[in-house]
Amino acid sequence: MEGEKSLIIMVDDNPANLRIGKNLLADRYTVATAPSAEKLFSLLENNTPALILLDVDMPDINGYEAIKALKSKPETANIPVIFLTARSEADAELAGLSLGAIDYITKPIQPSLLLKRIEVHLLVEKQRRMLEKQTAELQFFNDNLQKMIDEKTNNIMELQNALLRTMAELVEYRDDITGKHIERTQKGIRILINELIANNIYPEETKDWDIEILIQSCQLHDVGKIFISDNILRKPGKLSNDEYEDMKIHTHIGKQIVEKVEMMTQVSSFLKYAKIFAASHHEKWDGTGYPNKLKGQDIPLLGRIMAIADVYDALVSVRPYKKAYTHPEAVKIISEGRGTQFDPVLVDIFLRVEKQFKDM
Repeated sequence: MEGEKSLIIMVDDNPANLRIGKNLLADRYTVATAPSAEKLFSLLENNTPALILLDVDMPDINGYEAIKALKSKPETANIPVIFLTARSEADAELAGLSLGAIDYITKPIQPSLLLKRIEVHLLVEKQRRMLEKQTAELQFFNDNLQKMIDEKTNNIMELQNALLRTMAELVEYRDDITGKHIERTQKGIRILINELIANNIYPEETKDWDIEILIQSCQLHDVGKIFISDNILRKPGKLSNDEYEDMKIHTHIGKQIVEKVEMMTQVSSFLKYAKIFAASHHEKWDGTGYPNKLKGQDIPLLGRIMAIADVYDALVSVRPYKKAYTHPEAVKIISEGRGTQFDPVLVDIFLRVEKQFKDM
């Protein structure tokens, strides 16, 4: 409590010294006296003083033995001890300080000197305790900082993913697509990327990828379909040439949507991936795709990967304009697109893992 006097225990086998010391200190401190080390230990069972004034020359247990006992126990080891003694030789002082005393004052005591030294040592002790507390708090903060960061990051990622999933499902609903196309496409992309990395294929392109962010961002690959007419998206038959041209602009619109979001946020890596998926997943290896008729490795690797995952799921799913192909039929179609519609290296990878696609 603020204003409460600090407790000082004075230990001396001479009653006169105890009386003098108590009278000297009583105005500033609460003082308990002990005529022996045994009495000191008894007092410490129920009290923790701010400081101990300890005589050296005492019968039974002297001051040096007493301080050794104090320093050996965790509950008393940090209590400051000042030796008060008639011994003035340097070796005696050195011995006391070596055992852990914070000061060594010779008798006869000079009142003003004793009061000042006690004041200084209590201030130092208070500052030491504050520093220990602050250090402990800082250590606790440091120990838990990464945990807090991870929790915050996970919360943000969960919210971000929920918003993305809602937007992606809105696109699926308008496109009259059922069966969790986005989820299966994500799984297909993960399968292909894992195989690429495991076999050190396209290492320069993949080395800096954040796979989890990348997988989430692919949900926006068809976001541009939000602006495509329902008459086109849900048409049960084949699109006319004009309708097909209108459909093709969803890649350009998707890129524009992501770029608008990009202007309002600093989540650059996530949006960078999303923009690539939206803009390039309909490009073809031979240059006949859209929107930019990119050819070969001019097509971003993410777009080439998405092309296979997206087409596979479209093939094995029911659409308003087609029945679902079987897995072997879908594998055959993708295999036949090797070097024309699809990156031949990625088709070879797909053929190695096609059973994993079947199990998605």
